[in-house]
Amino acid sequence: MKKLFSLLSILGIIAISNCTSVPDNHDPILGIWAKTASSTIEGKNSNTIREEWIFNDVYLGRYQRYTNSQLDFYTDFKWSQENGAYSIIYGDPQVTDITVSLEKAKTPEVLTLDNGSVFATRE
Repeated sequence: MKKLFSLLSILGIIAISNCTSVPDNHDPILGIWAKTASSTIEGKNSNTIREEWIFNDVYLGRYQRYTNSQLDFYTDFKWSQENGAYSIIYGDPQVTDITVSLEKAKTPEVLTLDNGSVFATRE
């Protein structure tokens, strides 16, 4: 009787664990997007600031900012898409939440702000 109960328990656990699955997400925003800017401060060396947004398929991502190739800030974010607009909600109050649109017709693809300016470019 103990063997039968053990066997049924194991089969029940296997059946329950196989029922959950994450739906596939093939959104065109998935991947790495970046923006690079340079600045010179009163004749001193120039600083290069690179920002990266890494979008993954479970509606999460990572924002990273580099200064002269050194990582100086990062935070996670959530993203969602509604009617072609992507909302990025950061996990850190230092970064302002934003809404962007994907422009597929341009090469490389770009994310744009509401006013049409380029926010980031696909890597």
